This record gives sequence, C-alpha cells and structure tokens, in this order.
Amino acid sequence: MALQGPIPISFELLFPYGCYVVGEVTAAKDFDAKRDTQAKDKVTGLPVWQVPVMDADPSLKAAQKTVTVKILSEVQPVVPPSLPGVPLAPAEFEGLEVKPYVHQATGRLAYSISARVMRAPRTAAGKSSNAAKDAA
Repeated sequence: MALQGPIPISFELLFPYGCYVVGEVTAAKDFDAKRDTQAKDKVTGLPVWQVPVMDADPSLKAAQKTVTVKILSEVQPVVPPSLPGVPLAPAEFEGLEVKPYVHQATGRLAYSISARVMRAPRTAAGKSSNAAKDAA
C-alpha cells in the first residue's frame, strides 16, 4: 500500500466550518517514559503540545465536537485571541496530519490529529489575496 504513516490533510478539509480553542495548551505526556516527561515526536524529535478544540460543524453530535490537536513545536504555542465577549478563540492549523490507529480498549479505529502551527484564522480577504499570489 502506498500510504504509510501519517496522512497530510488541509485545514479546510478537516474543519470545513472552522474550529475554536476550548482549553489551554498543555504539554503532552510521554506515557512510555518512566518519569512524568513531555512527549517528543518520534520523527522530528520536537516537543508535543496538545490543545482541545471544538469543531464548528453543526451536523456533528455533541460527543464528536471536541477533539485534541497535538502541536509539534520547540516552544509552547499561544492560543489566538478570543472573540469579543465570548470565551472561545477561533484558530487555524497548518501542517495538519491524521494518524489512524486502533484504540486498544475498544478495538475501534481512532485518529490522532497533529499540526505544526496554530494561528488566528486568516480573513476571507487574506485567503483570496494569498490565492492570487499563488496563482501568479
């Protein structure tokens, strides 16, 4: 099979309605280590951070809305500013990958989502101007 390892995916495909940060960025724990240490990505060696996000897709059930995105970064990522009067921060991710695995307890297929960058969403104007630059 040609697919091996993580599967690259665009933000627009994974979160077509966008997403919102609903918690703090924390260090991901290395469950294989004997001590309480931060996980490091096996391929890049970068520290792994995690942040809970809520998928804005209105068709999802409540239990499917919140997922954890792992961010591979030397420094702790900063949550983008929240919306005025709302405790939610819209975010976009770059360098997204989906890693399928079989959940040990249930035997069901599950997914781990990782990214390289978390940032505030680009405006529609920013997206179209970037598209124009790419086309040139």
